[in-house]
Amino acid sequence: MRSIMCRLITVFIFFFSFLCVAQHQDKVDFLSAKVLVYPIPEKELVEGQVDYQFVSKEKVDSIFLDAKNMNFTSVELNNKNSQFDYDGKQIIIRGKFKKGQIHSLRLKYSCNPKQTVYFVGWEDIVVGNEQIWTQGQGKYTSHWLPSFDDMEEKVEFDLSVKTTKDFTVISNGKMINRQELERNIIWQFEMQQPMSSYLLAFAIGYYNKQELVSNSGIPLENYYYPSDSLRVEPTYRYTKEIFDFLEAEIGVPYPWQNYKQVPVHDFLYAGMENTGATIFSDGFMIDSTAFIDKNYVNVNAHELAHQWFGNLVTEKDGKHHWLHEGFATYYAYLAEKQLFGDDHFYWKLYSTALQLRDLSDKGEGQSLLNPKASSLTFYEKGAWALVALREVIGDDAFRNGVQNYLSTYKFKNATVSQFLQEMARAKDIDLLAYKNKWLDSEDFPMEEAMAILVKHIPSLDLLSQLNFEFESTQSDHLDYEAYWNASSSVNFKQYVIKKHHRVLPRPVIEKAFAMDIIPIRQALAVALLSISPSEEAKYVWKNSFESLLKDESYVTKELALIKLWSTFEEDRGIYLNQLENVEGLPNKNIRLLWLTLALVTPEYRVGEKPLFFKELSSYTGTNYNPEVRQTAFQFLVDIEALSEPVFKDLIQATNHHSWQFRNFARRLLDELWKDEGIRIQLQEIAKRLNVNDLRYFNTKLNLE
Repeated sequence: MRSIMCRLITVFIFFFSFLCVAQHQDKVDFLSAKVLVYPIPEKELVEGQVDYQFVSKEKVDSIFLDAKNMNFTSVELNNKNSQFDYDGKQIIIRGKFKKGQIHSLRLKYSCNPKQTVYFVGWEDIVVGNEQIWTQGQGKYTSHWLPSFDDMEEKVEFDLSVKTTKDFTVISNGKMINRQELERNIIWQFEMQQPMSSYLLAFAIGYYNKQELVSNSGIPLENYYYPSDSLRVEPTYRYTKEIFDFLEAEIGVPYPWQNYKQVPVHDFLYAGMENTGATIFSDGFMIDSTAFIDKNYVNVNAHELAHQWFGNLVTEKDGKHHWLHEGFATYYAYLAEKQLFGDDHFYWKLYSTALQLRDLSDKGEGQSLLNPKASSLTFYEKGAWALVALREVIGDDAFRNGVQNYLSTYKFKNATVSQFLQEMARAKDIDLLAYKNKWLDSEDFPMEEAMAILVKHIPSLDLLSQLNFEFESTQSDHLDYEAYWNASSSVNFKQYVIKKHHRVLPRPVIEKAFAMDIIPIRQALAVALLSISPSEEAKYVWKNSFESLLKDESYVTKELALIKLWSTFEEDRGIYLNQLENVEGLPNKNIRLLWLTLALVTPEYRVGEKPLFFKELSSYTGTNYNPEVRQTAFQFLVDIEALSEPVFKDLIQATNHHSWQFRNFARRLLDELWKDEGIRIQLQEIAKRLNVNDLRYFNTKLNLE
């Protein structure tokens, strides 16, 4: 009994010490860190060393750092070996830290990060696509560096990365040296200002770069794969214009030494705003034709805006997340307004207002101060809250307030109340009513939003008239042609086609086709997909609809091919031949559809079908991005053409690091598991896979 009591007391003291440390940590300020990491892809291992300098603001007897599943080989405090406690999550270093003293701490460690560091392309057969990159969203840098999950601890990080000579390394700050060793290079980067550790990042791979300079002299580095040289201009189109606009609009100089953007394979999100070094999905590396369908402009502007809102001034905690995502969304929309005009800006806001209204109508609206709010709330309702605030206090006060807020809290943390205080001071106004309606309330104020929209854009006022007349009379009694002619807004015309295509008179549809404007013709392609015309009527639009196959839009081509192939069976071969050599967007939307339709068209190139099947099946492999793989899986299921290699890819996909793709793969496996024949095949394939591939699959076996 005594032995058990001793152990319990020891455990209690150990965990109590962690609690005490958490209370004392605000009495210690970490100033700087010099970090060296050596990622070893063959072992998915990171070896590292970090040298911290910190000052005691009060007398304390211990400090801690967050460190997940690490092996510490050396811990030195003030150049002497130090005792420490470690529970797999935090490391505690004990000592006598007097007020005002500056101390040094050196940690040597190794770890196999379960998240945050991703080793991509090392196990497939493709040469040259190997990458290592980080994603420290929120608080996960502690999986590869002893650091701080708390965003309030800001440190000036200088990161060095050791890697083989063939690779390029991109990280935060200015690259000050490349130290060449016998087989490796150490890339050394220097920061000049402090930041939260979740924004520390690196990317390793094969890259070239485009170099630009902003009007204020900031170097802009846009990285790309050597094979993507023709995609550089459309991908990074408007980058300098966006940078110059945001710097001028925000009114506070860009706070970091340079700005870099780097695409990576299998990224978890669209992009991540690491300080001075945005990492984004290579699914945005596009050609000129794809620009109209899916471009990087909004993500580009959003992640850049975060360099001020989130990086320069950081939220205190999750209750203040609006200060990050709402602001980045709003300023990205402003950048698009600068590039594409007022009509684009306000119609985008109208689109998001409809989504937010629908959420409120379902009783699912959320306050912007709810730390567990959805992305739709933080991003879109957050952007709307700033639109409304600018309406309340005016342009000049809004800009002055934002500048004062950023200047007051630069390199610090802030709360929503502190932001509102600066905005109220800029106008000398009470913002309580505004806060109650736009921040506290779970409902979205649609009436107020529409008043803002119609005030600025005539086409949205015209839309209100159309909607009112539509609701108060029979739709086939409306003079749609008069409404069509009353506005030159492409967005208004798209809306009319989308919502009223079933009753639009022939002259309106003819005018829409004749405008030769891709967004309008794309709206026609989407709308006509839902129409099942009579045998006689379908030939009225045959020539017009066939013309969509020639549009400079991969989405339009895809939609047109589906509709034409399903409507005019006698001409299927003609349509397939027209798009035979078109790949489409980075997700291969047209190629995957083409292969599927070629396989299920009985009379089409019968002798080549084994080649078509082999190619379609290959797109489920790990060397393709999740969008491509997911579509290939789905098409193969739809045409009942699954094979052993595809089953193998599916089992492996159930453990993919992208949660969206992983969840899709698991749902699909669950569905296929219900078929006894497929279940037997999967069990046989599983015998030839390694343990890591079977983490989810084994849960199916355990249920048997």
